[in-house]
Amino acid sequence: MGAAGGLVLTIWIILPAWVLATLDTRANGFFTQERVGRNGRVFRVVKLRTMRPDSGLDTTVTTGRDPRITRLGRFFRRTKIDELPQLFNVLVGHMSFVGPRPDVPGYADALEGADRVILSVRPGITGPATLAYRDEEVLLEQVEDPERYNREVIFPDKVRLNREYVEDWSFRKDLGYIWRTVFQ
Repeated sequence: MGAAGGLVLTIWIILPAWVLATLDTRANGFFTQERVGRNGRVFRVVKLRTMRPDSGLDTTVTTGRDPRITRLGRFFRRTKIDELPQLFNVLVGHMSFVGPRPDVPGYADALEGADRVILSVRPGITGPATLAYRDEEVLLEQVEDPERYNREVIFPDKVRLNREYVEDWSFRKDLGYIWRTVFQ
């Protein structure tokens, strides 16, 4: 019900943003990508397209200086408008409002041992790791090798934060994450 209500409340933002993203990127303004969800099941996350294709770049790690990001896309990413269509993923049960962010195949599905507890819950639109790395693209543009830094520093810290979230879950904390996401 919350996702349906959220879609009703934000459709006036999503639809014009979709049209603008379509014009800006010259492709469908909605972007889908495979992500690993609960119990390791792969699903397609829905977002607004913020990047144009670039055959010279083959990475899922994005820095703030990524040449694929359009000017409008930067605005959508900074304001998190590009994330609003994920309410559809919540509506159909692929995601939750709060939880570990769903990663692309090759990261979350590679979790081992006790870290696999992260896959026991639905991934979320927001959560502790999302808030901690709200400006991840800016952080990644400051390092020499963003892929390596993501793999060796950011991803392990997100795993730690997400594992703590799952092991110490409470509804009250979830409400706090939603509050901080909306009003921070």
